[in-house]
Amino acid sequence: MKKKRDEVRLGLIQTTCSGNIKDNLERTLDLCKKAAAQGAQIICLQELFRSLYFCQSEDHSQYELAETIPGPSTQAFSRFAKAHKVVVIVPLFEKRTRGLYHNSAAVMDADGSIAGVYRKMHIPDDPAFYEKFYFTPGDLGFRAISTRYAKVGILICWDQWYPEGARITALDGAEILFYPTAIGWAKQESAHNRKCQHDAWQTIQRSHAIANGVFVCSVNRVGSEGGLDFWGGSFAADPFGEILVHGSHTKEEILITPCHLNEIDHTRQMWPFLRDRRIDAYGPITRRFGDRA
Repeated sequence: MKKKRDEVRLGLIQTTCSGNIKDNLERTLDLCKKAAAQGAQIICLQELFRSLYFCQSEDHSQYELAETIPGPSTQAFSRFAKAHKVVVIVPLFEKRTRGLYHNSAAVMDADGSIAGVYRKMHIPDDPAFYEKFYFTPGDLGFRAISTRYAKVGILICWDQWYPEGARITALDGAEILFYPTAIGWAKQESAHNRKCQHDAWQTIQRSHAIANGVFVCSVNRVGSEGGLDFWGGSFAADPFGEILVHGSHTKEEILITPCHLNEIDHTRQMWPFLRDRRIDAYGPITRRFGDRA
């Protein structure tokens, strides 16, 4: 059996989106070509990359944006992945059947096949983030997906605030957690609150890397859409939580970074959190809240 390479090069695509879904697809494919030319082996796109972030309002006409898996986006990236021998994480608005939709991500393996699909588990419902109107909560669970270059775990945006999702995905064998994201500031937000929100967002994801001894990548869009200024800031962190690469708040960028998978062994040996877990005592985690029965 051929030994898996220790170094894997990651590519994070941080970009703006327009109302033209065809143009968004073509521009993103072009950015992915540039990432592959820079040596990226696993490329991650941002959440709902083919359109504007339509969840700022409840509008039935937006269901026309949904597509099946397989479908136009996965077919386009299947050809791309096979041609460039790369893995691509393709987040999309999935139409599962009439009247049933998910916020999903398909993982295209380096041979062009679909290695796996993740459906967003935690669905927000806040001003300007009315996702419960559009998306059914995921039913595929938290899991690692094997690809040519690494075992990856996919969690999407609101999932990033929940340590349970990161932990279960890591326990399933994921070496790298990817968080395709669409998060931004309200236009009236103060500079102080903007900084605090961004710091909290980055901190919680770095904590997932540390607590689980895995690499974490978050890929967020940039640009002003409706009442939101998307804050970009895409980044990758190693198993100690150190930032490997970081994007700006305003620019379209291709972020490339190597990660060395043997750092997972080293980190977990130094900080043996998985060894010392008290799995016999965690039953209450399944309660919503409150006193023990």
